[in-house]
Amino acid sequence: MKAILFDRFGGTEVLHEADIEVPQPGPGQVRVRVKAAGLNALDGKIRSGALEAVFPTPLPSVPGHELAGVVDALGEGVRDVQVGDEVLGWSDTGSYAEYALATIVALKPAGLDWQHAVALPVAGETAERVLNLLGVAAGETVLMHGAAGAVGTLAVQLATARGARVIGTAGPANQDYLASLGATATVYGEGLVERVRALAPEGVDAVFDLAGKGALEDSITLRGGTERIVTIADFRANQLGITFANGPQERSAARLAALAQDAATGKVVTTVTAYPLDQAATAQQVSDAGHVRGKLVLTVD
Repeated sequence: MKAILFDRFGGTEVLHEADIEVPQPGPGQVRVRVKAAGLNALDGKIRSGALEAVFPTPLPSVPGHELAGVVDALGEGVRDVQVGDEVLGWSDTGSYAEYALATIVALKPAGLDWQHAVALPVAGETAERVLNLLGVAAGETVLMHGAAGAVGTLAVQLATARGARVIGTAGPANQDYLASLGATATVYGEGLVERVRALAPEGVDAVFDLAGKGALEDSITLRGGTERIVTIADFRANQLGITFANGPQERSAARLAALAQDAATGKVVTTVTAYPLDQAATAQQVSDAGHVRGKLVLTVD
């Protein structure tokens, strides 16, 4: 099968197409004919070798943590899906490929296309897990740094669905986008503390940092301490006494199915930018540069 892989760490130039063996499902696994693969910032950090101490990666490696596609084969003991089912979920073997294995999948609603389906597994699980970790509740104000990306797009909507108010930061080009999701938008950078205080004179109850670009000090100032601040992107967190939400992940097929249904009916909105699989290096360059609106996905013929 055709796959994108890297056999050394480095920039996006290490990604290349290769012909590798089609994986065989083990007990509890399904094999999926991939239609779309999700691309996450984590993919680039693993490819670069920056996270080798945290996430050791055997080489060669096929990137990708989420997929949407058609079940093609079943491993022993699988009962909840059948060959031919359209599914979305988390990949066990890397999803930048024509076929991938998965253990946790949900049925894809008919009204949800492949590209928007694959925007849900990682971003939805991360957003919900962090909102739970922060204890976000109705009537509270949550500050989200870098809220226009894939996780932020869902986190804004899930927080407002809880009855919380979201103040989201993003670049000038994404101010209207955040407002369309239900957030009160403001730009990041110098003067952020003053802008947030003007928008929320009563203060902010929690902070969700999705940007990882120097916003933690401002967050501590706004919160008056480190309590109820969580980052998924700033590796200085421990030095500052702030929680870095690196797991354990809470992957639930039932919760993913519910989120997919909400996306299919328009209750939850996703935004995607798609590249063909053979342009994975270009897509990772865009991801590495930051400032992505919504989700980057790879389409597989």
